[in-house]
Amino acid sequence: MAKIVLGVNNCWAVKRFVEPESWIEITATKFDIKYVQFSFDLLDPRTPIEIAKDYIDRCKDLLKEYGVEIHSTFTGLAAYSFNLLLHPDPLLRLDALDWYCRAIEVTSLMGVKATGGHIGAMSMRDYENEDRRKLLLEILIEEVAGLTAHAKTRGLNMILWEPMPISREPPSSIEEAETIIDKVNKIAKVPVKLCIDVGHACNPKASSTKDLDPYEWLRSLAKYTPCLHIQQTDGKADRHWPFTEEYNKIGIIKPDKVIHALEEGGAEEVYLFLEIIHPFEAREETVLSDIIKSVKYWKDYLS
Repeated sequence: MAKIVLGVNNCWAVKRFVEPESWIEITATKFDIKYVQFSFDLLDPRTPIEIAKDYIDRCKDLLKEYGVEIHSTFTGLAAYSFNLLLHPDPLLRLDALDWYCRAIEVTSLMGVKATGGHIGAMSMRDYENEDRRKLLLEILIEEVAGLTAHAKTRGLNMILWEPMPISREPPSSIEEAETIIDKVNKIAKVPVKLCIDVGHACNPKASSTKDLDPYEWLRSLAKYTPCLHIQQTDGKADRHWPFTEEYNKIGIIKPDKVIHALEEGGAEEVYLFLEIIHPFEAREETVLSDIIKSVKYWKDYLS
């Protein structure tokens, strides 16, 4: 039986509860959650280190005080807006490598052992050119392998790669994910693993019905997946809804089916991170209430 641990990505705190004194206390006392995936929307890794160090030190002190642990750091909405390691301009790909190197360094300073997230997005012009698309994928594998070497020197033990719901943002299919993970790990210095999001099985250009089934993703790739993003969704778009009565009536993500699919796929230990994203205009009390309800919903299945 797989060991399954519930956690939360702290994207819920972005622009609202950004102080470590706020999001760590809420995580421990209101959510009753021990494990966090830290969103870089709360701390830009390019912040000058003499400024970032104060924030990092406050986090470390408060995490210890409240008994909360950061499992990994992750790209957030800000970084997701960029093409990163698949930008058509090689100089801007170099800039994206610098962004990720800084993310690795901040992760190390936080005492965290893994980082990752959205890796890159092709432009439409590049994606529609088959030769160009193949070349950029080859370059991407080498870029990520290079990041693993930097991660190793900084004491990290893995890089996390998130499959995405858009064909221009690889991997976006089960087959592509298997191929990429196999290729990159042949030259990686620390393992590259997947962080599957159960709401990403909605690619409008999917060539296989399997790629539109979140449970098929888990059954096929559980062995490469030390952590998941869990959200409620109707399978038609990347919703990031909470697991509340309202959304559970229309959503397709069922905890028992997630657990069963992971075990069918041979998972040994998996962290499930709630990634619930409210509109910025949502009331703060609604944000907290929805996450508290979502935590309770999942704990009823995991207890």
